[in-house]
Amino acid sequence: MSEYVHAALLLHAIKKEITEDNLKAVVKAAGIEPDEARIKALVTSLAEVNVDEILSSSMAVPTVPVPQAAQAPEVKKPEEKKPEEKKEEEITGLGALFG
Repeated sequence: MSEYVHAALLLHAIKKEITEDNLKAVVKAAGIEPDEARIKALVTSLAEVNVDEILSSSMAVPTVPVPQAAQAPEVKKPEEKKPEEKKEEEITGLGALFG
């Protein structure tokens, strides 16, 4: 059914009357085989509707500001451990004599 509503909105946008024949032509141009019952029901439903008023009221819906995405916490890399350097022990005293 949405393709028929879109066709009606297209006709309205180009300031053409929303009639069964005009709807059929738009639907056929879109490559869709028109459903007579749906077209008739839509034209009947829209007969007493002010499309401009509906479109302007739907456009006036207040928008809610979208919060910025929360930043991911900073991931800390584990500190790289340096291989411990073997320190040569300083041998002092009498042990220095045997080294």
